[in-house]
Amino acid sequence: MIKIQPGMKITLCMTLFFLFSGALLKAQDKTKVIGNKPRHGSSNSTHAVIKGNQLGIKMKAGNKPVELLKLDFGVENPATEDLKFKVNVYEFNGILSGENFVKQDITGSIPKGKTRVNVDLEKYHIQVKKDLLVSIEWTETVKDTSARFAIGVLNGGSYEFADGKWKKIPLFGLDFNMLVKKLK
Repeated sequence: MIKIQPGMKITLCMTLFFLFSGALLKAQDKTKVIGNKPRHGSSNSTHAVIKGNQLGIKMKAGNKPVELLKLDFGVENPATEDLKFKVNVYEFNGILSGENFVKQDITGSIPKGKTRVNVDLEKYHIQVKKDLLVSIEWTETVKDTSARFAIGVLNGGSYEFADGKWKKIPLFGLDFNMLVKKLK
């Protein structure tokens, strides 16, 4: 049996309280990845870089709210210049996109060559739940250039916005994925 001095009881209780509350905070700060898994193989899907066109996939955020932290995807840019895009995150209801949860422009660029693109979303505090359509939208046209996105087969397909409407591309899903933080 350990004998504790009367003055030490308060110190011990406070130490246990802070250790326990720190563990609770850490447990609440859980993250998960939604979307498709990253691919490093040679399978890819080619898309022309035309201003206003979008490419994306459906992601399931779950029934409880999550905060978007980071968008990640594999792509190859054969052009000599960076390919500029912005990120959109729509409420998804079938093939039609609903409200765009992104309230300010979140932009990025794809450098020449084969790379993984990571877009930091944490500072925008975007909170979502249920099904989403996560896409990138070209912000300029680059003639005679097509970006080659890493894809997977039979993983839900992709969606493309061109000529003013969304179209589902079955079978082949872009490897877009998103790191999210579970909220209370």
